[in-house]
Amino acid sequence: MNQFFTQVYDVVERIPRGKVISYGQIAYMLGRPRAAREVGRAMRFCPEYLPWQRVVMADGSIAGGGFPEIRKDMLENEGVPFLPDGRVDMAACLWKGERV
Repeated sequence: MNQFFTQVYDVVERIPRGKVISYGQIAYMLGRPRAAREVGRAMRFCPEYLPWQRVVMADGSIAGGGFPEIRKDMLENEGVPFLPDGRVDMAACLWKGERV
């Protein structure tokens, strides 16, 4: 497995229930601020046991991959708030994490 993918999964594993993080924020935490697309690529192969639903776009959109309605339901069940337009309320539930 790609070392960068492993680092992405290590971050994803730490995202607390009820919080979300963006692809770009994961890239920044890993010291590669321009690698948001590579994070997205890693997420396409994310192991199912990780909280993959907690990774969203910077504007709160649920994008990439499949199952957007399932992802939204999973996040709602965790207490993640949504804006009227269907995006995650990033101001209310963004996980800041720590830089790796």
